[in-house]
Amino acid sequence: MNQQDRQDSSNRKGGCFVERECPPRPAPGVMLQMNAEGSIMLATFDQHRGLLFSIAYRMLGSVADAEDTLQESFIRWQQSQHEVIRSPRAFLVTIVSRLCLNHLQSARAQREEYVGQWLPEPIVTGVEGDPLGMIRIDESLSMAFLVLLQRLSPIERAVFLLREVFEYEYSEIASALGQSEANCRQILRRARLHVGGMRPRFRTPPKKRDDLMESFLAAINTGKMEGLMKMLADDVELHSDGGGKGVAVPNVVRGIDKVTRGILGSLDLLVPKNLVWTVTDINGQPGLINYLDGVPHSVLTIDTKDDQIQTIYVITNPEKLVRLPALSQRGAPSF
Repeated sequence: MNQQDRQDSSNRKGGCFVERECPPRPAPGVMLQMNAEGSIMLATFDQHRGLLFSIAYRMLGSVADAEDTLQESFIRWQQSQHEVIRSPRAFLVTIVSRLCLNHLQSARAQREEYVGQWLPEPIVTGVEGDPLGMIRIDESLSMAFLVLLQRLSPIERAVFLLREVFEYEYSEIASALGQSEANCRQILRRARLHVGGMRPRFRTPPKKRDDLMESFLAAINTGKMEGLMKMLADDVELHSDGGGKGVAVPNVVRGIDKVTRGILGSLDLLVPKNLVWTVTDINGQPGLINYLDGVPHSVLTIDTKDDQIQTIYVITNPEKLVRLPALSQRGAPSF
């Protein structure tokens, strides 16, 4: 500690500098009022927490970054003059949307340096993974849709999500993002051109999706290539994200033959033999979590189309698996 640091330290007393007059402690009645106001602000924020997280996660594709965004938005909410805010919901959506835009713009260089393919951080959905029902589960939560959003610029992504997913009016979007209504309409048109043709028109019924996942796992366990190939679409794709820290292929694998050989080959050569897996919903789609010594080792989920598996997503980057449930001693995830 240098001399100036020691001087600064010696000048502190009870959290105040001696040369400044310490503020008086609020009277008990005032403290109660402050506590009551704080409780109201917290309750208001919690009322919209699910919406705010749903927006932030879809924008950022990261649970960790979405949680950080909500924490920062709560701090700004606490510091606001809430008595003059007409719509807390609109105010909070504005804060979250702009924080996400700032994050995406600053993280662009980091994403360019990412090793291999980048996939969103997976979320366990359903009652067990989201006991409070905070997460809005629909097509826009799927891996396929979140990967599709990566084709959009940050502002296109924000406008597209607020309008197409959360059904905001153009006036609300313009206010939240600091744009004119005319500009928001133009941005949305560009976004639709980028992703519109790639969004599937017909979704596979949930029961059929679950059956495909069950058949897929059975084919993998038996190692029979013919059985696996029958359920894959002709233009099937395999996406894998290891982030340079887990087993993954650097580029997208396309086509039935290459995908089949890639899956069965990796099982033989690269995947530990003592993995324990459990089937669960990942981002609203059928999936599974593989565990090694009780710790999440990888996640697999599928996207289906016309009663076939269209895309397979595998995430092995350990940094994206730390928020998944650990395996309990009974062999089921401990949510």
